[in-house]
Amino acid sequence: MQGRAAERDQIDRMLDAAVDGASSTLLIHGEAGIGKTALLDYAAARASGMRVLRIDGLESETELAFAGLHQLFLPVMDLVDQLPGPQARALRAVFGLTDDTVRDRFVIGLAVLTMLAEAAGEGTLLCLVDDVQWLDRASVDALTFAARRLQVEGVVLIFAARDTAGVAGVVGLPTLPLAGLDEEAAAALVVDLPPYVRERILDEAQGNPLALRELSAALTPTQRAGQLSPLTLSAPSNRVLDAFQDQIRRLPEATRALLLMAAADDTGTLDLILRAAGATVGDLEPAERADLIVLTGGVLRFRHPLIRYAAYQGSPFAGRVAAHQAMAAVLVAPEHAHRRAWQLAAAATGPDDRVADELERVAVWAGGRQALASASAAYERAAQLTAEPEDRARRFIAAAQAAADAGQDERGGRLAAMVEVAAQDPGLAADLARVRAVVELGYGSPDVAGRILLDCANQIGPRRPDKLPALLVDALHAAFSSGNADLIAAVAAQAPAEPVLAVPGCLFAGDVPGALRALRPLVAARGRTDTGFMDRLMTGIYCHLTADDEAAYEIAAEAVDHCRDSGMGGWLPTALHLLARVELTLGQHDAASMHAAEGLRLAEGYDLAHRAAHLRAVLATLAAVRGEEEQARRLARDAMSYTQPRGIGRATADALWALGLLDLGLGRADAALQRFEAARAASGHPLFGVFLLPDLVEAAVRAGRPERAAEPVRLLDEWAETTGRPALAALAHRCRALTASDGEAEQHFGSAVRLHRAGSAVDQARTGLLYGEWLRRARRKLEARGHLRDALDTFTALGAEPWAHRARAELRASGDAAEPSLGGPLSRLSPQEREVVRLAATGATNREIAAQLFLSPRTVGHHLYRAFPKLGVTSRTDLATVLAS
Repeated sequence: MQGRAAERDQIDRMLDAAVDGASSTLLIHGEAGIGKTALLDYAAARASGMRVLRIDGLESETELAFAGLHQLFLPVMDLVDQLPGPQARALRAVFGLTDDTVRDRFVIGLAVLTMLAEAAGEGTLLCLVDDVQWLDRASVDALTFAARRLQVEGVVLIFAARDTAGVAGVVGLPTLPLAGLDEEAAAALVVDLPPYVRERILDEAQGNPLALRELSAALTPTQRAGQLSPLTLSAPSNRVLDAFQDQIRRLPEATRALLLMAAADDTGTLDLILRAAGATVGDLEPAERADLIVLTGGVLRFRHPLIRYAAYQGSPFAGRVAAHQAMAAVLVAPEHAHRRAWQLAAAATGPDDRVADELERVAVWAGGRQALASASAAYERAAQLTAEPEDRARRFIAAAQAAADAGQDERGGRLAAMVEVAAQDPGLAADLARVRAVVELGYGSPDVAGRILLDCANQIGPRRPDKLPALLVDALHAAFSSGNADLIAAVAAQAPAEPVLAVPGCLFAGDVPGALRALRPLVAARGRTDTGFMDRLMTGIYCHLTADDEAAYEIAAEAVDHCRDSGMGGWLPTALHLLARVELTLGQHDAASMHAAEGLRLAEGYDLAHRAAHLRAVLATLAAVRGEEEQARRLARDAMSYTQPRGIGRATADALWALGLLDLGLGRADAALQRFEAARAASGHPLFGVFLLPDLVEAAVRAGRPERAAEPVRLLDEWAETTGRPALAALAHRCRALTASDGEAEQHFGSAVRLHRAGSAVDQARTGLLYGEWLRRARRKLEARGHLRDALDTFTALGAEPWAHRARAELRASGDAAEPSLGGPLSRLSPQEREVVRLAATGATNREIAAQLFLSPRTVGHHLYRAFPKLGVTSRTDLATVLAS
């Protein structure tokens, strides 16, 4: 460990903190041989009294779903029985112990999180993961999911990888980059050499510890004496690889053949390797003496991954093919079916339908357990080995779909582009269009995604009418995201008799009564089992758009429940976004915050950047209402950095609305007006901008620009009258009051207050604040105080500090010196404590709360332990009473 004092200190601090219950994660990265494994060894040696679990990624296991997790948890498999039922069933399924499928990949991540906490028990756990770049993606996803949620379990999780850019899923973890050793530390590793030779070795190795050691060991006696030929400088890993290959070439032929077989193998099982090679253990003795391999307990392990690579790549192609064929021949047991398929695929030199069929079965198994990256890889290789064009196209489409579902949008697009015959088969054409649209929506433009689907519908409609509804509803969903009314109308025109298309068809043609009539049967049918999920989701969007937020809330809540019950984890962020958006409109800010935060966690976990941007805009709005300026700006900025280049108009409008609300609450009316007008323009159609008209009107009036409020007031009046929604009518009256003469203003304020009584408490409070301000300016201070006190109480309970500040100032100006009530009990808690307490108050157990919030049960218990004193309670049974008060 020469020259690694700072790195050792960092690991020491992590291990010491674990004794006090603090969990931590670290990703060590650097080139091959730089010392990553040595630091893991140091951590293991320092972990006195800790349970240690360790795995090494193998390049040959990269496509074997959950191979890494299986290796990690094999010593503690008895703990699976202690997991919550769904998590235990998921782990048994992914380890091949049952034939169950797994509907939601996050159940696997939660199972890993709980397993780590259970493995720590009442003590501590050190978990070491080496060569992450060669770990299968399903294991990486599950482990990093858990790593990001470790808090107080006493778990230290250290990853080591060659290059973080090449390891999908590890972004965001704390990192420790390893550079070469300094000159003094490097020189200490090179001894007993003439000065000239030592200088050449130091120059070649560039501070790489493995290169220093191996290049020195590879010197011949003549070279050690100082007779070095000119060397061509190259990367240390290449020089070390050459050194390893030189060592292997000096071994007996039988030993070299065994090393090739071991390199082609992905089990490390000595018996299998010997049987495949037709050799004896004695043939390995020269390699063991040369310190190239380690034999322990019937397991063969290469001392360094580069040795495995050297043994494999240094062999002729024909030899590698023969090795894979020999390994496949001995992998006949059912538990080796997946390994056998990949060995046969590695041995294939051309199309082979038998092997392709085996790989497709592997893909189906992996997909059924949410190992989507592994499923995609298996489908892709199966397609490459398929001779028949239509089957090849089908498998490439399946590979692209699995890649997109795994968040590998760029790879999904590349796979979709490899399909050549789909246009000749309308069914395949439809499947391909939906994949291309998912990929485009994932990291491109919703407009383009919608047009891909619409164009396909036009092409295949007469031949495959059964494929049309899904194509058109997906196209409609994409068009709504962009706010492109022309595209919405074009999609709706394809099937105007279909209610789910008739609503937007009427709505954007100006026939609002017709749209409301078409919406009624959709609302009535939402609970039927024959109603598709997308139809229900669009119905909720239509209800929210037409201000029927009570129905929208019920539909959105049902959609969330359906996603949870059906394991539709990929769609859950979308359903949560709709629910949070509706709750925001209804003034249920705490619930909206909780659901939007959950949706964002899921969207980030699924790599759904598009949906994450929508959810950040909602969270930015909630932060703006609370006056959390830095948080609101960061969330809005992050949302718009994604949405603006891609033409995602509605999310852009939401983010700008958030910034406008922030400015309005903080008294910057001119800036707020500019934000609201920009948001209205970005939304894409007047209907999509109705929600921000009341704020725009208030900003215009407060900025002294009443003329810029005239059109919004008129549009809001018309929309309220056409829809007949009391909540909209209340807002329309409030806006009329702001722009009317004093003689008319009071009448409109009175109507607004009356109509608000059954609506949003937030809207009612804001109307009360404006009415109280108007009354005070009219020197009717006593009348103003009641409205202002009610508004202040609502704003204070919500934590809406900018608005509460305005209400306090108005109360003081009205002569009311009474101190406002303090915030509710939840204001004393951190955001995560709030979420835990809310769920605990419903009677949920720690394990149930942990599953919903993606935490370990121990972390949930820790948050409750901290929250109880803040709330003045001693048990869970008191929580509901405290929260209700």
